[in-house]
Amino acid sequence: MTSINHHEIDTSAQTLILITGATGNVGRQVVSQLLGTGARVRALTRNPDSTGLPHEVDVVRGDLSVRDTLDGCLDGVEAVFLVWRSPTAEAAPAFLEAVAKHARRIVFLSSAAVRDGVERQTEPIGKLHADMEHLIEQSGLEWTFLRPGGFATNAVWWWSPQIRAGDVVSWPYGAAAWAPIHERDIAAVAVRALTGEGHGGKKYALTGPQSLTQRDQVHTIGEAIGRQLRFEEISPEDARQQMLALMPPSIVDVLLETWARMTTEPALLTRTVAEITGAPARTFREWALDHGADFRLASENSGFPALGRQDRSSMRGEANTQSGLSSPASDRTMSTRS
Repeated sequence: MTSINHHEIDTSAQTLILITGATGNVGRQVVSQLLGTGARVRALTRNPDSTGLPHEVDVVRGDLSVRDTLDGCLDGVEAVFLVWRSPTAEAAPAFLEAVAKHARRIVFLSSAAVRDGVERQTEPIGKLHADMEHLIEQSGLEWTFLRPGGFATNAVWWWSPQIRAGDVVSWPYGAAAWAPIHERDIAAVAVRALTGEGHGGKKYALTGPQSLTQRDQVHTIGEAIGRQLRFEEISPEDARQQMLALMPPSIVDVLLETWARMTTEPALLTRTVAEITGAPARTFREWALDHGADFRLASENSGFPALGRQDRSSMRGEANTQSGLSSPASDRTMSTRS
């Protein structure tokens, strides 16, 4: 499939792009891929000394919810990549006001949980991201919304403790199916939207290339790390108690409801990654091979870089707001360049 021919910003002019959420799974990939284009990258963080970002990145101290910390961070910035980790949009108007004073473009990591054309968002994740989208639309900035479905990295958060401890994954709704997306593909689309023309006013639904059940995802991870893993179905009630150690009750309830629905609804599949980047979306098997060290037994991990504490913390922040909730499933493959 050929890519859509968007005019690119001249990165030789050293365009400055601000990245929020730069220590998360997607944010780190956005930083890395932007550096590859020649763009100047600035990362906003509360703790500049602990980011572990490349030395080429201008790491600045700031807080999205504290207006007085933002103007210096935004000085000279052309575009902003926004990951909103707060549980509410209360601080967003002040943040967007600051962005609009300096930048002309914003790319927002939203969620497939947002429902277009409805009077009220019924899920907390969808409501937060819909509220953010609405505020961004009113900001006067040129905007692009990325709406990924289930993050492949959720598998690390949900299953790696069990897989690192043994060969059985006890989890509910093994037949629940969706199309997990690699964080590199989300970042690749973000980079095109940050540096190219023709993406303003677009809402991009992003998925991986294939629908897989949770049971199949666990088996794929096992193949990637050379072990035979077994998926053990447990009740939603037992799962809820297990999941409460990882996330708030409201998110647990939404996930369980969504997985129940996904056992019967066909998964949403889109071609957006290929259309925007010119390369096919990576498979879940490719993702599992990339992340094998996150699932290996401690004794097997000698020489393999496992997910660090900083990355685990950042992933938890992403997952709390991007918890793999897909939009109502479609029975066809979709192109979503709306």
